[in-house]
Amino acid sequence: MDLELAARLSQPADTKVVLCVLDGLGGLERPETERSELDQSNTPNLDRLTETSDVGLTVPVGMGITPGSGPGHLALFGYDPYRHDVGRGVLEATGIDFALGPDDVAARGNFCTLDADGNIVDRRAGRIASERSAALVERLRGIAVDGAELFVEPVREHRFVLVLRAPGLGAAVSETDPQREGVPPLPARGADEAGERTAALVNGFAAQAGALLAGEAEASGLTLRGFAKVPALPQLEDVWGLRAAALAVYPMYRGLAKLAGMRALACPGGMEQQLAVARERWDEFDYFFIHYKATDAAGEDGDFAAKVRALEAFDAHVPDVVALGADVLMVAGDHSTPALMAAHSWHPVPFLLHSRHARGGTVQHFTERECLAGSLGVFPAVEVMPLAMAHAGRLRKYGA
Repeated sequence: MDLELAARLSQPADTKVVLCVLDGLGGLERPETERSELDQSNTPNLDRLTETSDVGLTVPVGMGITPGSGPGHLALFGYDPYRHDVGRGVLEATGIDFALGPDDVAARGNFCTLDADGNIVDRRAGRIASERSAALVERLRGIAVDGAELFVEPVREHRFVLVLRAPGLGAAVSETDPQREGVPPLPARGADEAGERTAALVNGFAAQAGALLAGEAEASGLTLRGFAKVPALPQLEDVWGLRAAALAVYPMYRGLAKLAGMRALACPGGMEQQLAVARERWDEFDYFFIHYKATDAAGEDGDFAAKVRALEAFDAHVPDVVALGADVLMVAGDHSTPALMAAHSWHPVPFLLHSRHARGGTVQHFTERECLAGSLGVFPAVEVMPLAMAHAGRLRKYGA
C-alpha cells in the first residue's frame, strides 16, 4: 500500500498488534528426509495457533531476489523495500545509539579469520565473544586516515561499526566481504567520485587494521559492507497512527525499528525478558515488534539441527506471546535462511496472522508446504502491515 494512502485510511482504535519476527525463518527440505527445519521441529503451540489463523507465504522483496535483513524487515513494517533501501552500516550504528550526521558514511564490519595466504576461512571469526571484539575495536581506534574523522564502535560478537566523517563522502562503495570463504577480502571501490573518496579511506583503514590484527588466532582480519548515509523514513506514527515499540536484542534490528519511528526498549536477556518488558509496557504502545535471532544464526552456520532446536525453543514461548492478549498476533520471517544453503535465500517465508477476524481451519501445521495451502497464499511482505491494520480495525473504507 502506498504510504500516503495508508495515512489517509488510518483511523484510531483501541487495539494492540504484535509482530514476532523469527529471523531467517524459512528453510528447505533435506533430500534424504524431504523434511525442512519446520517439518522436523516439534512445535505444538505454533501448530495449535495455525489451526485458527490465516496463513500463507510472504515474498520479502520480489520473486527470485535474496533479501538482506534490512529490506526483509522494512517490508514487514510496510515500507516498499525497493523505494526505502537502508544500508546495513546505518542500521548497526543507529542500533548502538551512535548519532550519525549528514557528513557520515557508516559500514557494518565483521572480524574474520584469515589463513596464512590471506584467504578467509571463517567469515565471522568463530563468533568471538563481545568482550574480545570490544578489545580489538579499542585497538583499531588508534588508526588515523587523512581527510576524515574515523570512529570504530563495537556492536555484538564479531560485529562492529566503522563511521567515516568528512564533507563530500559518498556511500556508493562496494563491500569488501566476498560473502564466501577461501578467498581474500576485497578492496573497496567507489561507483562515483564521492564513493571513490570514501573507498580510498576505507582501503587505508583496512590496510592499517590488517597490520594490527596480524597474529590473532581468530579475528585476524576484517570485512566491511553496507556502506550508507542516514535516510529519512516516513514514521509509523505519522503513517499508521501507531505508538510502536521494538523488543530486539541485536543492535541492527533496534536500529531498523528506531529509523521507522519505534521506541527501542531495553531487553538484553532474550525472549524471557522481551516478553516481560512487553507485559510491563503493554499500556504504553499499540504495536510491538519482537525479534528472535537464533533461527537465522543456525541457518547461516549450516546447522540444521540447531535451527530445529531454535524453532522449538521459540515454540515454548508461544503461550506467553498469546497471553499478552494482542488483538492481532503475527508470526513472520524477514527472509529464509535454509541450513542446506548456510545463507539467506529467495524462498517465500511462512506467515501466520491470528485475530478474531481470521478464517483459519484449513491448515494444521506451521510449515512451508502447509502455509502454501493457506488462505493468504503467496503475497508480498509489504502487505503485512495493511493486513494487520485492517484486522485491528485501524483502516477505514477506501472509496465511496
